[in-house]
Amino acid sequence: MKTRGLTELRDISIEINVNKHAEGSCLIKMGDTHVLCTCSVENKVPRFKVDSGEGWVTAEYSMLPRATHHRNQRESQRGKQSGRTLEIQRLIGRSLRSIVDLSAMDGFSMTIDCDVIQADGGTRTASITGAFVALSLAVQGLLKEGKLTKNPILKNVAAISLGILGDDIQVDLDYDLDSNADVDLNLVMTGDLGIVEIQGTAEKTPFTPSQLSEIISLGSKSILSLVEAQNKAIEGSNHA
Repeated sequence: MKTRGLTELRDISIEINVNKHAEGSCLIKMGDTHVLCTCSVENKVPRFKVDSGEGWVTAEYSMLPRATHHRNQRESQRGKQSGRTLEIQRLIGRSLRSIVDLSAMDGFSMTIDCDVIQADGGTRTASITGAFVALSLAVQGLLKEGKLTKNPILKNVAAISLGILGDDIQVDLDYDLDSNADVDLNLVMTGDLGIVEIQGTAEKTPFTPSQLSEIISLGSKSILSLVEAQNKAIEGSNHA
């Protein structure tokens, strides 16, 4: 088995239009983390957006019961979502809204569902990266149908996980790397490398401002690679 370099992403693939019912959909694979992202469009807005002149973009996140090594009970069976699930889906929604002009989609709501089929670390970052593709495909359809007159998407958004293991900084952590990391960090950035969100925790050893700067620098390069993959997938829909 090939050893992956510290700055090397896992193999990535983004297959589009995998759900014939959704307005936009993709299956993103980051190594052994696989997430199905679907975008549903409704010709209405939440109550708090009525008469605001804006539309709305939100997200939901879930993991299938056997996405991990052991079966987990469906949250619907437990009667409520976990704090982790709520935190992740809010992160996905915030990330997408950061690059959308809501005034250009007045009257429409878009919900992106991110369902983890198989988990091996970085499910939230893969979800954000794939959710952008599903959203973009849905918007393309609305533009072609004349339901939107202006593209509300201002730029790409993608996310990557990084960690410090000993003296090394590793990008795109799988489960084993994440479990052993001294520092675990998720970085959400736009296509022009604006920072949307940084989630970083010293699991074992505190990290320094200079290490944080290096993490952001390495993460930026990974983001650009993910944006390239996003654009290639989206452009593929135009030639289908």
